[in-house]
Amino acid sequence: MLTEAEFAIVAREVKTRSGAVLTKDLAGACEARLTPLSRREGFSSVSEMLSAARIRPDGQLYAAISDALAQSETRFFRDKANFARLRSEIIPQAIQRRGHERIRIWSAAAATGQEPYSIAMTIEELRSQDHTIAAEIIASDMSERLITKARAGLYTQFEVQRGLPIRTLIAHFEKSGDLWRISDRLRANVRFEQHNLLKHPGTLGQFDIIFCCHVLNAFDEATRLATFQRLADALSPEGVIVLGAGEAVPEGVEGLVVEDGVVRKTSARKAA
Repeated sequence: MLTEAEFAIVAREVKTRSGAVLTKDLAGACEARLTPLSRREGFSSVSEMLSAARIRPDGQLYAAISDALAQSETRFFRDKANFARLRSEIIPQAIQRRGHERIRIWSAAAATGQEPYSIAMTIEELRSQDHTIAAEIIASDMSERLITKARAGLYTQFEVQRGLPIRTLIAHFEKSGDLWRISDRLRANVRFEQHNLLKHPGTLGQFDIIFCCHVLNAFDEATRLATFQRLADALSPEGVIVLGAGEAVPEGVEGLVVEDGVVRKTSARKAA
Protein backbone atom coordinates (compact mmCIF):
# COMPACT_ATOMS: atom_id res chain seq x y z
CA MET A 1 0.00 0.00 0.00
CA LEU A 2 1.23 3.48 -0.82
CA THR A 3 2.26 5.53 2.19
CA GLU A 4 0.28 8.67 2.95
CA ALA A 5 3.15 10.81 1.64
CA GLU A 6 3.45 8.78 -1.57
CA PHE A 7 -0.28 8.94 -2.22
CA ALA A 8 -0.22 12.71 -1.63
CA ILE A 9 2.44 13.05 -4.34
CA VAL A 10 0.46 10.91 -6.79
CA ALA A 11 -2.77 12.82 -6.07
CA ARG A 12 -1.00 16.17 -6.55
CA GLU A 13 0.48 15.19 -9.90
CA VAL A 14 -2.79 13.72 -11.19
CA LYS A 15 -4.76 16.83 -10.22
CA THR A 16 -2.17 19.15 -11.76
CA ARG A 17 -2.04 17.22 -15.02
CA SER A 18 -5.62 16.03 -15.48
CA GLY A 19 -7.80 17.92 -12.99
CA ALA A 20 -9.05 14.70 -11.37
CA VAL A 21 -9.19 14.58 -7.57
CA LEU A 22 -8.06 11.29 -6.02
CA THR A 23 -9.44 10.46 -2.59
CA LYS A 24 -7.51 8.46 0.01
CA ASP A 25 -9.75 5.41 -0.37
CA LEU A 26 -8.27 4.98 -3.86
CA ALA A 27 -4.70 4.46 -2.60
CA GLY A 28 -4.86 0.68 -3.05
CA ALA A 29 -6.38 0.93 -6.52
CA CYS A 30 -3.72 3.47 -7.53
CA GLU A 31 -0.92 1.15 -6.47
CA ALA A 32 -2.50 -1.74 -8.39
CA ARG A 33 -2.72 0.34 -11.57
CA LEU A 34 0.80 1.74 -11.17
CA THR A 35 2.49 -1.61 -10.52
CA PRO A 36 2.57 -2.70 -14.21
CA LEU A 37 4.02 0.72 -15.14
CA SER A 38 6.74 0.44 -12.49
CA ARG A 39 7.74 -2.96 -13.89
CA ARG A 40 7.82 -1.69 -17.48
CA GLU A 41 10.01 1.22 -16.36
CA GLY A 42 12.44 -1.19 -14.67
CA PHE A 43 11.61 -0.51 -11.02
CA SER A 44 11.13 -3.13 -8.33
CA SER A 45 8.15 -1.32 -6.79
CA VAL A 46 5.83 1.66 -7.15
CA SER A 47 7.63 3.32 -4.23
CA GLU A 48 10.95 3.07 -6.07
CA MET A 49 9.36 4.57 -9.19
CA LEU A 50 7.94 7.50 -7.20
CA SER A 51 11.36 8.14 -5.65
CA ALA A 52 12.88 8.27 -9.14
CA ALA A 53 10.13 10.55 -10.41
CA ARG A 54 10.90 13.10 -7.69
CA ILE A 55 14.47 13.56 -8.87
CA ARG A 56 13.95 13.40 -12.64
CA PRO A 57 13.81 16.97 -13.96
CA ASP A 58 11.91 16.33 -17.20
CA GLY A 59 8.65 15.26 -15.53
CA GLN A 60 8.13 12.42 -18.02
CA LEU A 61 7.78 9.77 -15.34
CA TYR A 62 5.15 11.80 -13.53
CA ALA A 63 3.35 12.21 -16.86
CA ALA A 64 3.40 8.43 -17.34
CA ILE A 65 2.05 7.95 -13.81
CA SER A 66 -0.80 10.37 -14.47
CA ASP A 67 -1.54 8.67 -17.79
CA ALA A 68 -1.68 5.25 -16.13
CA LEU A 69 -4.32 6.57 -13.73
CA ALA A 70 -6.38 8.31 -16.42
CA GLN A 71 -10.07 7.53 -16.18
CA SER A 72 -11.00 4.79 -18.65
CA GLU A 73 -14.39 3.54 -17.43
CA THR A 74 -16.69 3.68 -20.45
CA ARG A 75 -18.93 1.47 -22.58
CA PHE A 76 -20.91 1.52 -25.78
CA PHE A 77 -24.15 3.51 -25.67
CA ARG A 78 -23.65 4.46 -22.04
CA ASP A 79 -26.68 6.44 -20.79
CA LYS A 80 -29.08 5.04 -23.38
CA ALA A 81 -31.49 7.95 -22.86
CA ASN A 82 -28.80 10.33 -24.16
CA PHE A 83 -28.42 8.35 -27.38
CA ALA A 84 -32.17 8.06 -27.85
CA ARG A 85 -32.40 11.83 -27.59
CA LEU A 86 -29.38 12.29 -29.84
CA ARG A 87 -31.11 10.21 -32.50
CA SER A 88 -34.60 11.68 -32.20
CA GLU A 89 -33.95 15.32 -31.34
CA ILE A 90 -30.40 16.65 -30.96
CA ILE A 91 -28.94 15.61 -34.33
CA PRO A 92 -32.11 16.49 -36.33
CA GLN A 93 -32.20 19.93 -34.72
CA ALA A 94 -28.50 20.50 -35.47
CA ILE A 95 -29.09 19.51 -39.11
CA GLN A 96 -32.00 21.90 -39.33
CA ARG A 97 -29.86 24.75 -37.99
CA ARG A 98 -26.95 23.95 -40.30
CA GLY A 99 -28.90 23.33 -43.48
CA HIS A 100 -26.50 21.84 -46.03
CA GLU A 101 -23.42 22.46 -43.85
CA ARG A 102 -21.89 19.59 -41.89
CA ILE A 103 -22.54 19.34 -38.19
CA ARG A 104 -19.58 18.99 -35.83
CA ILE A 105 -19.64 16.71 -32.80
CA TRP A 106 -16.99 16.51 -30.07
CA SER A 107 -16.63 13.55 -27.73
CA ALA A 108 -14.52 15.06 -24.95
CA ALA A 109 -12.64 12.69 -22.64
CA ALA A 110 -13.42 9.83 -25.03
CA ALA A 111 -11.15 7.31 -23.25
CA THR A 112 -10.96 4.09 -25.33
CA GLY A 113 -13.44 5.26 -27.96
CA GLN A 114 -16.74 3.56 -27.15
CA GLU A 115 -18.59 6.88 -26.89
CA PRO A 116 -17.54 8.42 -30.24
CA TYR A 117 -18.04 5.12 -32.03
CA SER A 118 -21.54 4.94 -30.51
CA ILE A 119 -22.19 8.41 -31.91
CA ALA A 120 -20.92 7.25 -35.31
CA MET A 121 -23.23 4.22 -35.20
CA THR A 122 -26.16 6.48 -34.34
CA ILE A 123 -25.44 8.66 -37.36
CA GLU A 124 -25.17 5.56 -39.57
CA GLU A 125 -28.58 4.46 -38.33
CA LEU A 126 -30.08 7.84 -39.20
CA ARG A 127 -28.49 7.73 -42.65
CA SER A 128 -30.09 4.35 -43.25
CA GLN A 129 -33.47 5.99 -42.67
CA ASP A 130 -32.94 8.34 -45.65
CA HIS A 131 -31.53 11.18 -43.62
CA THR A 132 -28.79 13.07 -45.43
CA ILE A 133 -26.25 13.84 -42.73
CA ALA A 134 -22.89 15.52 -43.21
CA ALA A 135 -21.11 15.15 -39.88
CA GLU A 136 -17.62 15.39 -38.45
CA ILE A 137 -16.86 13.60 -35.18
CA ILE A 138 -13.83 14.65 -33.14
CA ALA A 139 -12.88 12.52 -30.14
CA SER A 140 -10.26 13.58 -27.63
CA ASP A 141 -8.59 12.45 -24.45
CA MET A 142 -5.55 13.61 -22.52
CA SER A 143 -4.15 10.05 -22.43
CA GLU A 144 -2.04 8.99 -25.40
CA ARG A 145 -2.40 5.39 -24.20
CA LEU A 146 -6.21 5.51 -24.34
CA ILE A 147 -6.30 7.37 -27.66
CA THR A 148 -4.01 4.75 -29.22
CA LYS A 149 -6.42 1.99 -28.20
CA ALA A 150 -9.39 4.01 -29.44
CA ARG A 151 -7.81 4.57 -32.86
CA ALA A 152 -7.16 0.84 -33.22
CA GLY A 153 -10.86 0.10 -32.67
CA LEU A 154 -10.14 -3.31 -31.12
CA TYR A 155 -12.28 -4.49 -28.22
CA THR A 156 -12.55 -7.60 -26.08
CA GLN A 157 -15.65 -9.76 -25.86
CA PHE A 158 -16.38 -8.20 -22.47
CA GLU A 159 -16.14 -4.67 -23.89
CA VAL A 160 -18.50 -5.29 -26.80
CA GLN A 161 -20.99 -7.07 -24.57
CA ARG A 162 -21.36 -3.92 -22.48
CA GLY A 163 -24.08 -1.93 -24.22
CA LEU A 164 -23.98 -3.38 -27.74
CA PRO A 165 -27.02 -5.29 -29.02
CA ILE A 166 -26.00 -8.36 -31.02
CA ARG A 167 -27.50 -6.92 -34.22
CA THR A 168 -25.37 -3.77 -33.86
CA LEU A 169 -22.26 -5.83 -33.13
CA ILE A 170 -22.73 -7.90 -36.28
CA ALA A 171 -23.45 -4.81 -38.40
CA HIS A 172 -20.43 -2.78 -37.35
CA PHE A 173 -17.72 -5.19 -36.12
CA GLU A 174 -15.72 -8.12 -37.43
CA LYS A 175 -13.88 -10.81 -35.49
CA SER A 176 -10.12 -10.36 -35.22
CA GLY A 177 -8.70 -13.31 -33.33
CA ASP A 178 -10.04 -13.13 -29.80
CA LEU A 179 -11.01 -9.48 -30.29
CA TRP A 180 -13.64 -7.52 -32.21
CA ARG A 181 -12.59 -4.78 -34.64
CA ILE A 182 -14.92 -1.92 -35.47
CA SER A 183 -15.48 -1.42 -39.19
CA ASP A 184 -13.05 0.67 -41.22
CA ARG A 185 -16.01 2.78 -42.32
CA LEU A 186 -16.84 3.85 -38.76
CA ARG A 187 -13.21 4.32 -37.78
CA ALA A 188 -12.83 6.67 -40.74
CA ASN A 189 -15.76 8.71 -39.43
CA VAL A 190 -14.03 9.55 -36.13
CA ARG A 191 -10.93 11.69 -35.79
CA PHE A 192 -9.00 11.21 -32.56
CA GLU A 193 -6.95 14.03 -31.05
CA GLN A 194 -4.94 14.23 -27.84
CA HIS A 195 -6.37 17.08 -25.78
CA ASN A 196 -6.39 17.95 -22.09
CA LEU A 197 -9.65 19.46 -20.82
CA LEU A 198 -7.62 21.76 -18.58
CA LYS A 199 -6.58 23.58 -21.75
CA HIS A 200 -8.74 25.73 -24.00
CA PRO A 201 -10.02 23.74 -27.01
CA GLY A 202 -9.67 26.64 -29.42
CA THR A 203 -7.60 24.65 -31.93
CA LEU A 204 -10.41 22.09 -32.23
CA GLY A 205 -12.89 24.68 -33.49
CA GLN A 206 -16.59 25.15 -32.76
CA PHE A 207 -19.07 22.33 -32.25
CA ASP A 208 -22.81 21.85 -32.59
CA ILE A 209 -22.83 18.98 -30.08
CA ILE A 210 -20.39 18.23 -27.26
CA PHE A 211 -20.49 14.98 -25.29
CA CYS A 212 -18.74 15.35 -21.91
CA CYS A 213 -20.02 12.51 -19.76
CA HIS A 214 -18.86 11.12 -16.43
CA VAL A 215 -15.62 13.05 -16.21
CA LEU A 216 -16.23 16.50 -14.71
CA ASN A 217 -17.55 15.10 -11.43
CA ALA A 218 -14.00 13.92 -10.74
CA PHE A 219 -12.89 17.58 -10.62
CA ASP A 220 -13.10 19.99 -7.72
CA GLU A 221 -15.61 22.82 -7.97
CA ALA A 222 -13.23 25.46 -9.32
CA THR A 223 -11.75 23.15 -11.97
CA ARG A 224 -15.20 21.94 -12.99
CA LEU A 225 -16.44 25.50 -13.43
CA ALA A 226 -13.43 26.57 -15.49
CA THR A 227 -13.61 23.44 -17.66
CA PHE A 228 -17.32 23.92 -18.26
CA GLN A 229 -16.72 27.50 -19.35
CA ARG A 230 -14.16 26.26 -21.87
CA LEU A 231 -16.71 23.79 -23.20
CA ALA A 232 -19.23 26.62 -23.52
CA ASP A 233 -16.68 28.64 -25.48
CA ALA A 234 -16.35 25.73 -27.95
CA LEU A 235 -20.09 25.57 -28.65
CA SER A 236 -21.58 27.11 -31.76
CA PRO A 237 -24.64 29.36 -31.25
CA GLU A 238 -27.52 27.23 -29.91
CA GLY A 239 -25.19 24.23 -29.65
CA VAL A 240 -25.77 21.46 -27.11
CA ILE A 241 -23.67 19.86 -24.36
CA VAL A 242 -24.65 16.30 -23.43
CA LEU A 243 -23.79 15.29 -19.85
CA GLY A 244 -23.83 11.95 -18.10
CA ALA A 245 -26.81 10.78 -16.09
CA GLY A 246 -27.05 12.71 -12.83
CA GLU A 247 -24.56 15.41 -13.87
CA ALA A 248 -25.43 19.11 -13.83
CA VAL A 249 -24.05 22.46 -14.97
CA PRO A 250 -22.12 24.14 -12.15
CA GLU A 251 -23.35 27.52 -10.98
CA GLY A 252 -21.57 30.47 -12.53
CA VAL A 253 -21.12 29.21 -16.10
CA GLU A 254 -21.99 32.00 -18.54
CA GLY A 255 -23.84 31.56 -21.82
CA LEU A 256 -25.58 28.26 -21.09
CA VAL A 257 -29.17 27.38 -20.27
CA VAL A 258 -30.74 24.06 -19.33
CA GLU A 259 -33.90 23.29 -21.29
CA ASP A 260 -35.74 20.01 -20.69
CA GLY A 261 -32.58 18.42 -19.34
CA VAL A 262 -30.41 19.50 -22.30
CA VAL A 263 -27.63 22.06 -21.89
CA ARG A 264 -27.80 24.62 -24.68
CA LYS A 265 -25.76 27.64 -25.62
CA THR A 266 -27.86 30.78 -25.66
CA SER A 267 -27.90 32.46 -29.05
CA ALA A 268 -27.34 36.19 -29.39
CA ARG A 269 -31.02 36.53 -30.16
CA LYS A 270 -32.07 34.69 -27.00
CA ALA A 271 -29.56 36.49 -24.84
CA ALA A 272 -30.75 39.90 -26.00
